[in-house]
Amino acid sequence: MIVKQLSIFLENKQGRLTEVAKMLGEADVNMTAFSIADNSDFGILRLIVSDPEQAYDLLLKNKFAVTLTDVVCLLCPNTPGSLAKALDILNEGNVFIEYMYAFSTNEQAYVIIKAQDIEKCVETLQKNKLKLLAADDLYKL
Repeated sequence: MIVKQLSIFLENKQGRLTEVAKMLGEADVNMTAFSIADNSDFGILRLIVSDPEQAYDLLLKNKFAVTLTDVVCLLCPNTPGSLAKALDILNEGNVFIEYMYAFSTNEQAYVIIKAQDIEKCVETLQKNKLKLLAADDLYKL
């Protein structure tokens, strides 16, 4: 249930995001989800892609500062209150969330969670019968 996410350090410079998108596209690596956090000097691009290992190697080869990080993908209904219920469960299980981002398709929301203790996060969600998407299924979206 653990998913590999790319985290790429990017200078806040015109065209850097375009470089990454083109490079991955030319390598036939699809971006399923992404998030960008930035400040005045740099940004961190977090990506879920169709082939994380290939993308990681390609980015390293092209001199990008990149890491692979373990995250989980929670599936929940795309309805008011659904995420709050899941977060309550994680909070009650003493799971600390470092960051998260999400995307949705019609009735389904996909929530990417980076927890301080990823194994505890998975165990807590599964114990409470919440659905997690397997890495291979997420990479195919």
